[in-house]
Amino acid sequence: MKKYNYYFAAFSAFFLWGFFSLALKPISSYPSLDIMFYRVFFSVFILTAINLIFRRKNIKKNWDDFKIMTKKTKQKIIILTLTGSLILASNWLIFIYVINHVNVKAGSLAYLICPILTTVFAFFLLREKLNKWKWTAVCISTISCVLLSLNHFQDILYSLVVASTYALYLVSQRKNCEIDKFLILNIQLLFIALLILPFYPSYSGAIPTEPLFYTCLFCIVVLFTIIPLFLNLYALKGLDSSTVGILMYINPIINFSLAVFYFKEDVSLLQMLSYSLILISIIIFNKKVLFGKKNKSKTIVPDSKSV
Repeated sequence: MKKYNYYFAAFSAFFLWGFFSLALKPISSYPSLDIMFYRVFFSVFILTAINLIFRRKNIKKNWDDFKIMTKKTKQKIIILTLTGSLILASNWLIFIYVINHVNVKAGSLAYLICPILTTVFAFFLLREKLNKWKWTAVCISTISCVLLSLNHFQDILYSLVVASTYALYLVSQRKNCEIDKFLILNIQLLFIALLILPFYPSYSGAIPTEPLFYTCLFCIVVLFTIIPLFLNLYALKGLDSSTVGILMYINPIINFSLAVFYFKEDVSLLQMLSYSLILISIIIFNKKVLFGKKNKSKTIVPDSKSV
């Protein structure tokens, strides 16, 4: 039964993120850096309040567990947590800029590429194996990216950066498993807040006064930051990268649909061909999951002790 909880958590996270552009577009007139500032600060405030008011026993237990860990384990936790913070902050800033100042389709493409990049990174960093079908999918996806870059080099460049940063975050946090995930998320956002706080007075604009900004910000903080990030980190405890990958496609499918049917962004024949190739690569990449066929290569799935 717990396995289904991991599936539901991953599905819910990517389903919510699919609608992120609905909260970002109404405040697109505000600088991307300002949106990130307030997103981080408000997220830290809410998370810290929840932990201090409702989860003090959990904090004490995790601190006691941390104190008796080996020096090597402590160093691993600190490095993975702080590195994850830097990667996540980069991903947020670039994604907000892409949605508000490039286009929604570029953000959608980023999360079409992200599942494949996640597995490629996992192959090199976590030593997970890829079979011939998955390598074929990676090649097809690369071809589609090249086609998209012919007339939209800026779009594909931003998409690759967004996808790469989030893929690295997912891969790194699969190994960050000794501490409670909600607490890890709080620490990561607190570290980001401390890093950007010195830049706030010089690089932020005037304090927003429009109710619309704070309404959208509340949605961004709760619905598109705290809840999905926690669900995503929780899902990584019990699902391998391929399983999380196929659920990740919920995000760009919703995002791309919003770009075309809600925001009325133009779609060229070349873009449709490229997206079709990506969809084909998705099917090939997740052949075993979609059709239930066995293959000779096995993906290394961490046991419960490692997560």
